[in-house]
Amino acid sequence: MAQLHTEARQFLRSTRTAILSTHSAKFDGFPFGSVAPFVLDHQCQPIILISHIAEHTKNIAANPKVSLLVFAGAEDLQANARLTLLGTVHTINKNEDADLRARYLRYLPQAIDYFDMHDFAFYRIKIESCRYIAGFGKMGWLSGNDLMTDMPTENTLASQEANILDHMNADHADSLIAYCKHVHDVEATQASMLGIDCDGFDVAATVNQQGTILRFVFTTPIHDAQSARAALVSLSKASHV
Repeated sequence: MAQLHTEARQFLRSTRTAILSTHSAKFDGFPFGSVAPFVLDHQCQPIILISHIAEHTKNIAANPKVSLLVFAGAEDLQANARLTLLGTVHTINKNEDADLRARYLRYLPQAIDYFDMHDFAFYRIKIESCRYIAGFGKMGWLSGNDLMTDMPTENTLASQEANILDHMNADHADSLIAYCKHVHDVEATQASMLGIDCDGFDVAATVNQQGTILRFVFTTPIHDAQSARAALVSLSKASHV
């Protein structure tokens, strides 16, 4: 079970593609599915940005219990891993959390125009249970607490993330490119850190003239800028051997 929860959390951190299912307010008893790009906050909870006039938002207002089907790769959905999250939606005022807005836009920059529309707002899905399917014969149910096992109870990275990214992208772009080669065996011509969390970090890289996001996993969870620095220095040494 411990290995399953670790794999499930890393899978959740590796993708931003999902289908949101809500309880239809218009057609009683029927589920309603919609595409829902998401970004995780530092507590590993999905954040979605949706319009007040959207059908799923009306459904959430009537019943905040939702399901979020997270998947990666559309070429063979049944063969690929997927994660179904069950949780309760909570409203977030997008104007009250500058760090969250900045994080969301780093991963989903195309959403910038939505912030100029007054009817869009952030919503957080508090995960209560989930079912992870990694492949044939490898699946199971996890509670929200199971999914968060071994995460630091106090995580100050949310407030420190922007400074860490500024430092890495301004002073260590060469190290980011080296990470891409060492961990993913790809030759990146450009690389910039998008986000960092207790489990790892994400890099936006240009490989063969194509943009991609690469995930890097820490061997031990971090909790602040100091432990992040130690983990990154260790990776840099390994990458430059």
